[in-house]
Amino acid sequence: LHDVHERLQPIDAVQFAKDVERFKLFFLEDALAPEDIRWFEQIRRVCATPQAMGELFNSPHEWRPLIEGRLIDFVRMHVSQMGGITPARDVAIHARLYGIRTAWHGPGDVSPVGHAANLHLDLWAPNFGIQEWCRFPDVVYEMFPGTPVVRNGYLYGNDRPGLGIDLDEKLAARFPVQDEVEWWTQARLPDGSPARP
Repeated sequence: LHDVHERLQPIDAVQFAKDVERFKLFFLEDALAPEDIRWFEQIRRVCATPQAMGELFNSPHEWRPLIEGRLIDFVRMHVSQMGGITPARDVAIHARLYGIRTAWHGPGDVSPVGHAANLHLDLWAPNFGIQEWCRFPDVVYEMFPGTPVVRNGYLYGNDRPGLGIDLDEKLAARFPVQDEVEWWTQARLPDGSPARP
């Protein structure tokens, strides 16, 4: 895997996709910004590297041209940003018709509840591909009993009702939310202006 994070200009993304093809990536993630998705046609023409896209999308309809054009191989989705399990399921069903697999967005800033939702979708989806995962600090597992865990390379949930997550409110009160800007959002160009996306 390699995540471009939509940071390249379209023509550079096409060249990059060609250049990394020899490494036989599982997929190249977010090679293009959402507003440049038509360039996936160029990428598809010049290389066979599987493409994954979508973690910045805000509507299930944004996947339609990519899915129906068979321009991607994995749908990436921040499930809560998309509206939850039902819209994610709808996109997965649509993608399955075209042989496209799922790869739900699961970085460290997705809550244990979000990761549990991803896991439930993974277990349901016949076109499951791969699940992004970021291990939480031990205190998070105590604060959110039932958080999925990784054992021997596999992600495990539990048999509790719903998503299987609870919240220890007393423990959570000891860790108030910090209102800090994430470092990765502060990428700047030499003139000080924000970098894409």
